[in-house]
Amino acid sequence: MRYVTEAAVAECLAALAGDEPRVVVTGNFATPYELLRILEETLPRCRLFSLNIQDGWPSRDGLITETPFIGPGVREDPRVEYLPMRLSLVPRLFETLRPPDAVLLHTTPPRDGKVSLGIEVNLLPAAIESVVARGGPVIAQVNPQMPFTRGDALIDVDQIDIALEVDRPLPSPAPYPNDPVAEAIGALVSKYAIEGGTIQLGIGQIPDAAATHLRGCHGLGVWSEMVSDGVVALDRSGALDPQRLLNASFLFGSPELYEWADENPRLVMRRTEVVNDPALIADQPAMLSINTALQVDLFVQANASYVRSKIYSGFGGQPDFVSGALHSVGGQAVVALRSWHAPSGSSNVLPLLRDPATSFQHSVIITEHGSAEVFGKHAGEQARLLIDNVADPRARDELHSGAADLGLRLPHT
Repeated sequence: MRYVTEAAVAECLAALAGDEPRVVVTGNFATPYELLRILEETLPRCRLFSLNIQDGWPSRDGLITETPFIGPGVREDPRVEYLPMRLSLVPRLFETLRPPDAVLLHTTPPRDGKVSLGIEVNLLPAAIESVVARGGPVIAQVNPQMPFTRGDALIDVDQIDIALEVDRPLPSPAPYPNDPVAEAIGALVSKYAIEGGTIQLGIGQIPDAAATHLRGCHGLGVWSEMVSDGVVALDRSGALDPQRLLNASFLFGSPELYEWADENPRLVMRRTEVVNDPALIADQPAMLSINTALQVDLFVQANASYVRSKIYSGFGGQPDFVSGALHSVGGQAVVALRSWHAPSGSSNVLPLLRDPATSFQHSVIITEHGSAEVFGKHAGEQARLLIDNVADPRARDELHSGAADLGLRLPHT
């Protein structure tokens, strides 16, 4: 690894082969914005591959963003190419259909011959391996404020060609306001955790609320695509088993989370194809997968990706963890959501999804009104539980009519 100036970075990027080189860029809240600025100023055309892109992402003609998970920074960008894929399968693209020509990282300074990817591992190890094998450059934005994490986050300095020194705080998502509906849902979700079990928490206000109510548990393990401030609170409350490692692929939270992660010997950052592998998820004892959705229907299909037929996010790890949790001994695949969408005055429980499903065949659906334990029930029983236990009362008559139209035979209560 050789430290260079911005001009040298620009020269390296300008030398990339092809009219439209593909560059994999660290995503989420570890985006290397200084390197990205140089790329935007240097390359007239480029394909940028990243995950859950935040605000500040460049948008202009000639820059095409490829992503399997849309973030707020590109939701309105007409140049985005959404790739509908389970996250566990995305690393295969780098070896086959979408090989990278360069990789832009955001790392710690070197220690003992290695840098750390810090708060974002995800797809990056696979991208680095692919671009190194093809002879393309790996460029790092080296920041002393990046937490030093271990596991698959550690990259040999020999794999990095050039580096730009930057010293600035990492951004964080805006905190959620207190929400009694989310708290009610979180309390119901927490009842499905058992002592000695394992948890996965998705992104959002409801999983965070669930973490708050899990603090009374004991002996929990963590095998989760994401770790947020809720896991820090669980750790400090004594809910987590101190003998078990905490497994994650990226961190999503406050500066306090980043401080907790720095040199934390129990935190193991793992690459996507490991942490999202349904078989490895299934190996975790009593795996409790906690995800949210925008809508569910009477066939227990969940939409967590589309809003009014427009892509909003993506599959992410939800289908990987739903499948893995269902195969775990004592596991539960929980989808938790609000029963009612107040801005539109409409139910989030529908007779049949109008948009593509993100995941299906969950074991429990939860709203603020209650829980529907649907696993092993026949289709009519599932629909009855969803209508009676989790749908908003204002929607129940319409859902009964919708069930009849769909040929669902609801058992009498």
